[in-house]
Amino acid sequence: MQIDVTRDVFQLAQVFTISRGSRTQAEVLTVTLRDGEGTGKGECVPYARYAETLDSVTDQIAGFSGDWARLLDALPAGAARNALDCAFWDHAAKVAGKRVWDLLDLPAPRPEITAYTLSLDTPDAMQAQAAKNAKRPLLKIKLGTPDDMDRLEAVRRGAPEARIIVDANEGWTAEVYAELAPHLIRLGVQMVEQPLPAGDDDMLGEIARPLPVCADESCHDRASLPALRGKYDMVNIKLDKTGGLTEALALKQQAIAEGYAVMVGCMVGSSLAMAPATILAQGVALTDLDGPLLLAEDRQAPLHFDEHGVHPPAAALWG
Repeated sequence: MQIDVTRDVFQLAQVFTISRGSRTQAEVLTVTLRDGEGTGKGECVPYARYAETLDSVTDQIAGFSGDWARLLDALPAGAARNALDCAFWDHAAKVAGKRVWDLLDLPAPRPEITAYTLSLDTPDAMQAQAAKNAKRPLLKIKLGTPDDMDRLEAVRRGAPEARIIVDANEGWTAEVYAELAPHLIRLGVQMVEQPLPAGDDDMLGEIARPLPVCADESCHDRASLPALRGKYDMVNIKLDKTGGLTEALALKQQAIAEGYAVMVGCMVGSSLAMAPATILAQGVALTDLDGPLLLAEDRQAPLHFDEHGVHPPAAALWG
């Protein structure tokens, strides 16, 4: 099996800001697998929060032997394993002449309503963003700063009917969360994602959680679940955290069995990165696969988004 890695850059439609910083483009790695039978592709987004760089992830991929059966043991959960695992699934589907969901013995995926993320900005700018996207059924608000209430109030004014979830990106303390929670409920917020830093979130098990709290940075793969008990109500499963579709599907099954609601999220990448996650997102509580909607450019045969949500990929894209 020949494994090639390329670096691809996709310009964003506008500056995208969270509590940790801003970006104007998405830098991704594309893995292409080739043998005498077919070709498979996968994409990953190395993430600095998890000590990943384009170089370090490229080195991990280059050091892999090419044996899919050994992948989960050969590489840790993370971006490198994700791109490889998704490329192997794509390759297997192309060789078999079937779709990935058929290989998994799953029903054909249906469209899923996805959140649309509003970038962190001034309250006035966020109100304008919300008004522009007020017809979208689910808005995700990036927070995690001392001025969060002004921003949230502004978004609600801009989109009075939309469902809202918020993501603090580890930016709050337990005291800030306890103070904000009643206001979040008043404004109709349905879920708060990762309010406290991963590794410093034990207080979530000791304070009231009047609205569901979702683990993002605190949840990577199945090994993460024991540390979440009593602190979180939901887990955000992202392929770049689990290290691929194989582990993501296993995590989804185990999380549901342990009583967690499931959200399927993404890093900011292209349609190739989101495509496998459309299978994972079937039937979950929340879907957040808006990466392509934030781009000014995308892959050929991109995912289709409409009022029904994000549709499963065409075979020409993946799977």
